[in-house]
Amino acid sequence: MVPDTTTSPRTGRQELLTALGEIEQRVLWLSAATIDHANRVRPNPTGLKVGGHQASCASMVSIMTTLWFHELTADDRVSVKPHASPALHAVNHLLGELPAEALTTLRSFGGLQSYPSRTKDPDPVDYSTGSVGIGATAPIWGALARRYVEGRFPGAGTGRQYALLGDAELDEGACWEAVQDPMVAGLGEVVWIVDLNRQSLDRVVPALSAERLAGMFEAAGWQVLTLKYGEQLTELFSRPGGEALRTRLDTMGNPEYQRLLRCTPAELRDRLPGTGSTREPLERLVATLDDDALHSAVRNLGGHDLGALLDAYAAIDDTRPTVILAYTVKGRGLHSEGHPQNHSSLLTRDQLADLATRTGADPDDPWRPLPDGAAARLCAERAGELRRPPVERIAPPPVPTDFGRTPGGTGTTQQAFGRALLDLSRSAPEAAARVVTVSPDVSSSTNLGGWLNKVGVWSPTERVDWFADDAETILHWRENPTGQHVELGIAETNLVGLLGELGATWSRWGQPLLPIGIMYDPFVNRALEPWQFGIYAGGQSLLVGTPSGVTLAPEGGAHQSITTPSLGLEQPGCTTWEPAFAQDAEWCVLAALSLLGRPDGGSAYLRLSTRPVDQSLAAVPADPAARERRRRQAVAGAYGLRRAEGTPDVTLAAMGAMVPEALAAADRLASLGVAADVVCVTSPGLLFRATQARRGLDDAPQWVLDQAFPADRAAPLVTLLDGHPHTLAFLGTVHNTPVTPLGVTHFGQSGALDEVYRHHGIDTESVVRAALDLTHRP
Repeated sequence: MVPDTTTSPRTGRQELLTALGEIEQRVLWLSAATIDHANRVRPNPTGLKVGGHQASCASMVSIMTTLWFHELTADDRVSVKPHASPALHAVNHLLGELPAEALTTLRSFGGLQSYPSRTKDPDPVDYSTGSVGIGATAPIWGALARRYVEGRFPGAGTGRQYALLGDAELDEGACWEAVQDPMVAGLGEVVWIVDLNRQSLDRVVPALSAERLAGMFEAAGWQVLTLKYGEQLTELFSRPGGEALRTRLDTMGNPEYQRLLRCTPAELRDRLPGTGSTREPLERLVATLDDDALHSAVRNLGGHDLGALLDAYAAIDDTRPTVILAYTVKGRGLHSEGHPQNHSSLLTRDQLADLATRTGADPDDPWRPLPDGAAARLCAERAGELRRPPVERIAPPPVPTDFGRTPGGTGTTQQAFGRALLDLSRSAPEAAARVVTVSPDVSSSTNLGGWLNKVGVWSPTERVDWFADDAETILHWRENPTGQHVELGIAETNLVGLLGELGATWSRWGQPLLPIGIMYDPFVNRALEPWQFGIYAGGQSLLVGTPSGVTLAPEGGAHQSITTPSLGLEQPGCTTWEPAFAQDAEWCVLAALSLLGRPDGGSAYLRLSTRPVDQSLAAVPADPAARERRRRQAVAGAYGLRRAEGTPDVTLAAMGAMVPEALAAADRLASLGVAADVVCVTSPGLLFRATQARRGLDDAPQWVLDQAFPADRAAPLVTLLDGHPHTLAFLGTVHNTPVTPLGVTHFGQSGALDEVYRHHGIDTESVVRAALDLTHRP
């Protein structure tokens, strides 16, 4: 337990605790009533389960009450565990941020979301949660993003970053990847409060050990505060037999303890003493307690003790991250408390009426305000203290569309990406100043070296570069608060978690950043869920996957990405590009950056390659008007790279690193008397939206289809990419032509490019055969 050091400047401690206790009971009632209304009161003609988590809310109400109605400042931010969403809305209602009628809309269309959402809920929500573990780690990356913004563009202020999470969330590896990252140990504003109710969805967790968890956090440099027992139990421990009671509770397994919560007082008097050496002194101690005292004592845990919670907040060490392990009872105060299957259970009508009586509410007027008194005054006072002024949003600086030079020789799109960042710093320094790059220990191998040497590596404090005078050191690792690159450990989930929060600074503090995350494309799948969730929560960023595909042949099948082109097409709120040439890569990078940091913006994903390509194949027009036309087409999704004389017999639509094979195939087909157009696809997602728009299913522009696939040149299609072939298979619907999609559908293996391409059927020979089959040529 932590010492009692809390005093209130507003009122005496006991008066404060009394007012908090009344608010706590109202939060418990409102959360339960909100869920009940969604399931039993609001019409439900389909009969489908609406759902909600009364028990999960109940275990959090003490923690949330003390936080919002005593501890938080307007600068603080809180991530609330998904299943406590109704409790968050209850708190916001008591603070005047949500009208009573909104509490009747939980899980209805356009109403309160199932889980807290920054972008969809009508009341203040600091972090979107819903995917277990992601909401827990988000405040870590939010803290780092705030520090970065404050150091470069003052105005983000200070404030703690809280995460309220269930103990089952700690099963997620993403939590521990974040906890132990070297960048995290100095983030003293991060506070995790673990709702240690020892239950998961289906059962009581049999072997959850707070001591083991504490050791893991301490090993990562975190402060650990454990709230196990409340004031009543602590007082009982000082009585004769008290040490036996402590020993009995400390050594009792979780399932046995949970069973005690379901016992009558008579059963408790028999079960609690146990069968060992503690039985006799415990029987004597229990005999001194009446039924009500015994009933309340067995569930008097620290996570429900308002005073203990206030003391814990006062003991937080702001020089390092803190975790508060708060023992709680799932469903505390409800008839379902402690039941192993109470996760989504609903109170009956009679049970809800009983809860209303015990909490001072009215089941016939469930949203009735608190009566005049200390609790209502505290709510009003805290509402004023927590209200945030409107965020004044700064528009991001303009990003150029074209640097005006044409790459020559042989190069890769990965190299072009690195050059584009350097060119941006020269051509548009204001925009470049907003760029922040993030990578998981792969900076040097993804062509970021020149950028890092120019802008430096971000660190809260300046660190000595001991290799600055080493003549053989090419990559200069200068770490200081003005650096623009953040290097995390190897965990990709951490990278995209930080990327999402850096991409949300425009909406949190009005300061737009242009965040770019770079990782090996094969590991995009590993980072997919938190990346998607960051986009859902309003984070705008550019994710660069490089190198990609089976073109990365020497590294073997495990390091060859197959599904990522399709994932980019399917991700809402994200535009995906896979350029074939350095010029296309430059244009797409600039287009992606122009989407960031604005209310009408969005995220982007670039899939790049390390395959060297002859840049003359791009045939970039020299005429300025024709060049601009090509740029617009490349950014919009596709352009005609080569047109056959007369009417084509077949169209070869290729993407990324496979365009040289398509061009070679067109030459071969021409020698066989088959006229082939070659279309360079840069964005399957934008083309798909355009095809949907033609059918009235989207509002995307359609002009790119007319220019890349003109109706008068409609022909059977062969599509080709270094990825799953279904990514481009839809192109046959542009003019309802036959299509043969070529790509990669099974695991790769090491080998030379010609061998690997032949193995997967994406080499020039395979393209020629597919075209001949479509045109029925001998």
